[in-house]
Amino acid sequence: MENQPLLSSKKCPHCGFWSNWQQRAEDRCERCGLLLDAPRLRSEQAREALAQEPIPEFLQIKINPDDGSLLRFFKYIVRGGQLAFAALVSFMVWFLTLLAG
Repeated sequence: MENQPLLSSKKCPHCGFWSNWQQRAEDRCERCGLLLDAPRLRSEQAREALAQEPIPEFLQIKINPDDGSLLRFFKYIVRGGQLAFAALVSFMVWFLTLLAG
């Protein structure tokens, strides 16, 4: 038996026709050609655009190669603290949204 992907179908929100669906955001209806999951595609595009944005300057501490070893050590410590703080805030936001439902 060959390794075949599982087949699934989805009802087009535009025309109501059931089309083959590979569960990708860019899958289109076989009848009308419109996207089967347009909100997911928009969400993925927004997430990709957000990931491409540069980190704000106030969150970055520049570690120059000409800094002294003690100064670079403390800059790494501060950078680690910033990362831990961002992780803690992100966890708290996730947890509160989970509680809110």
